[in-house]
Amino acid sequence: MLAASANMMQVGTLLSIPISIATQGGSMQLLRELCETTGVPGYEDRLRAIVRRELEPLADEIAVDALGNVIAQKRGETSRRLVINAHLDEIGFLVNYIEEDGYLRLVPLGGHDPRNMVAQRVVVCGKEELVGLLYPGVKPPHLTTAEERKKVPTVPDFFVDLGLPGEQVRERVPIGSPVVIHREFAEVGDAVTCKAMDDRVSVYVMIEAMRAARSFGFDTYAVATVQEEVGLRGATTSSYALVPDVGIAVDVTIAADIPGVPKHEAVTRAGKGVAIKIMDSSSISNPKVVAALRSLAEAREIPHQMEILPRGGTDAGALQRARGGAPVGTISIPTRYIHTSIEMAYRRDIEAAIRLLAAFLEEGHRFDFALA
Repeated sequence: MLAASANMMQVGTLLSIPISIATQGGSMQLLRELCETTGVPGYEDRLRAIVRRELEPLADEIAVDALGNVIAQKRGETSRRLVINAHLDEIGFLVNYIEEDGYLRLVPLGGHDPRNMVAQRVVVCGKEELVGLLYPGVKPPHLTTAEERKKVPTVPDFFVDLGLPGEQVRERVPIGSPVVIHREFAEVGDAVTCKAMDDRVSVYVMIEAMRAARSFGFDTYAVATVQEEVGLRGATTSSYALVPDVGIAVDVTIAADIPGVPKHEAVTRAGKGVAIKIMDSSSISNPKVVAALRSLAEAREIPHQMEILPRGGTDAGALQRARGGAPVGTISIPTRYIHTSIEMAYRRDIEAAIRLLAAFLEEGHRFDFALA
């Protein structure tokens, strides 16, 4: 999900974190692989390979466009064209300066909250993958005054400590190397957690819905988009080329159903079903698409909730503006702690999202989305 204040920069490489936490059963193996594989904007190569591997057996045709979007076509019962988007990229940082003693200075790639950056383990992908520590340039609490402790760090205050002398750091880390939070996939109660659930859980939902659908009413294009976190770039170019009759974005949304947040500001509640978006900062969903999704959810007894997101957006904003415009909607997975290293989604919400998207693939073509 694109943060409302996302920084519009690019990053220069990617990495993959070894898998070491086993999941219960095989159903989450693909999701774990997607989350732990790192792909920053513009360098989603490893994610692209996974998606091609999974979608190729399900599609009639598959291709990668000039920007790097994976486009899988499944011919349907009608010529009406449905475009589904779920983005591959995740937020990160870019090395823009190396201090004399080897500390790395960073610029953000995507929307970061400094409160979630303190004391994190990271991986720097230079000429090799190096583990480092992310910390703000502030005194330890033992040395600060009460007044100094009131200061809130900002993103430019942070640096990475690689535990190496400056000469070695400069040899091994070129300027432009990406820095990504290190976190492994795990199951926590009824939920799953990892870095990059935004938006790998939606890529997973899109793949599994394509697998689950018993028929395809639309001429369907499942698009794993790139560079969403830096401005919906992949969705903009692919939507322009594909000219959708209908567009569906699949993305995470905020579930702020936690202590300290008023209930009316929670947006969605985790574990209460898939969210059908009414609006966010980037798009206002077509009311007839919203009604169709709600009708399908009710008819198939899929747990669901309605969503209005005051700030933040998804690829639906680009789908909606394709050429002469298109009716769009968004299927959202309620997710706690978005844009942190511990993003959490409930398995029942993920399953509900798969079922709703599969229902739309099968029956969405029967609805009329034209506005009078």
